[in-house]
Amino acid sequence: MEVRGQIAEVRTLTFTSAIGPLTSDLSQNLRYIKFMPDGSTAVVRPARMARGLVRIPGDKSISHRYAMLAAIAEGTSRFHNFSEARDCASTLDCVGKLGCVWKREQDKDKDDEGTIEVHGVGPRLNAPAEILDCGNSGSTMRMLSGILAGQPFTSELRGDESLSRRPMARIMTPLSEMGARISSSEGGRPPLRIHGGPLKPIHYRPGVASAQVKSCVLFAGLFAAGETVVEEPMRTRDHGEIALRAFGAEVERTGNASRIVGGQRLRAIEAHVPGDLSSAAFFLCAAALFAGSQITLPGILMNPTRARLLDILVQMGLKISVAHLEEHQGELVGSIEARGAKWRGTVIAGADTAALIDEIPVLAAVAPYTEGGLEVRDAKELRVKESDRIAAVAANLRKMGAEVEERPDGLRIPGGQHLHGAELDSFGDHRIAMAFAVAALRAEGETTIHGADAAGVSYPAFFQELETVAGR
Repeated sequence: MEVRGQIAEVRTLTFTSAIGPLTSDLSQNLRYIKFMPDGSTAVVRPARMARGLVRIPGDKSISHRYAMLAAIAEGTSRFHNFSEARDCASTLDCVGKLGCVWKREQDKDKDDEGTIEVHGVGPRLNAPAEILDCGNSGSTMRMLSGILAGQPFTSELRGDESLSRRPMARIMTPLSEMGARISSSEGGRPPLRIHGGPLKPIHYRPGVASAQVKSCVLFAGLFAAGETVVEEPMRTRDHGEIALRAFGAEVERTGNASRIVGGQRLRAIEAHVPGDLSSAAFFLCAAALFAGSQITLPGILMNPTRARLLDILVQMGLKISVAHLEEHQGELVGSIEARGAKWRGTVIAGADTAALIDEIPVLAAVAPYTEGGLEVRDAKELRVKESDRIAAVAANLRKMGAEVEERPDGLRIPGGQHLHGAELDSFGDHRIAMAFAVAALRAEGETTIHGADAAGVSYPAFFQELETVAGR
């Protein structure tokens, strides 16, 4: 990946997009993407180019953590470019029910999505008067549980039908070891009922490499009497540790082990949330589909635990340069320019799979267009996301005429294939909806995606922004 001081000037496309639920009239006059009257079905037409500038919304992972830590900090925190994803709205709703007043301010003179202000109440939250609804957000449920485990009251967390199928034993085990009492439905799935109270420190070695589990235990460690350690089987994204430091906590890291001492008090901060690299992945893959494409993405998160995506895309032939690198509250941020060239295949396995777990769906969706194809291994975790993403990718690619080998822990997708438009299903999964919207740009004929409004879970304006860069 080339890093240089000044990227080439690119053509900027402007598009005024409405943030919020997708409606049937939102894309009526767009050339490549149209929403049907039901408001949830998108029709994507083939394009011949991807070119322009896209301002990616604030990173979901950081937004979740900032909101939770702001709730237990002392003072008022302000977050610019806070994610407007429905998942992050669930986190804000939950902290509001725990006694934190928050508000959103829209700054019309700024290019970001506005400012969130959270009035922290300190380490002791208020007992909720009602159930905490996490919506579709596993991040909300898993990480907030760590904070709730240290509170002197009982709380209940629920989610939608999709979240109610997702595994929560991975956080219940360490929190129970720390002294919280947690009950769940059969199989360790939501809803969760947490009886919080004084916690004891633990040295926890999770069986699954998960940044959400790590953050959950470290957040609980703030309420434990002593040092809590999370030792991961492999390194995962470290936004939890960085956010804790930004709020004034001391967190040490040695190898794959992170340590925090309980009893530390957090202080409010002001921060700009970098653009979400996982959301940027869809536009980077769109650029990779067409030789001669050029996409510019300013202000993108460049955290080393997330930026492996860029290395993989470079290996696959995408020309990437990064400029204007800066550090914001411990997070590295830069501007990305991507140019399409020869599109090659690769293998994603081991630590790369853990690092790219959110980006694998779009990489797999466009893999048939590569020269050498794509093989994904060690990805069983994809089976228990918002959908079974391995099965969802395989099913949709086959509908588009692709040859796919589905494996228990991954996929093998040969390259050099030609896809045709088809009737596809998002399976209620935002990343599946967006991944196949990108794949459809190079397919022959129109592609219909049912449940495309699922994109709003992480990127409400995705289809509008994709339209701005699609061209002939």
